[in-house]
Amino acid sequence: QVQLVESGGGLVQAGGSLRLSCAASGRTFSSYAMAWFRQAPGKEREFVAAISRSGGNTYYADSVKGRFTISRDNAKNTVYLEMNSLNAEDTAVYYCAARAETSTWQYTYDYWGQGTQVTVSS
Repeated sequence: QVQLVESGGGLVQAGGSLRLSCAASGRTFSSYAMAWFRQAPGKEREFVAAISRSGGNTYYADSVKGRFTISRDNAKNTVYLEMNSLNAEDTAVYYCAARAETSTWQYTYDYWGQGTQVTVSS
């Protein structure tokens, strides 16, 4: 079992930046690949970014590539999502998730956080 708690969401103006954090507790954090997903109002939850257990491999949705950066600190049991050049289309609840192997498919993830709201004002 692993418990995930996101933080760092909030209200930001278009063009601004935010950094989300996801703190993990429970079993060894480095045993899990991690990912961020998001769900905008009235839309399906979608993949944002993923990172391998060691942090050596990262994957991004085309919509965020070049603007968002996923990283992890296994010593701190935390995964981050640095978000730059935010626009209104980035407004969503952002969730972190964990599973044994890296995947972009949400239905394969075993553990989820409660989500953190990101609102971008235009």
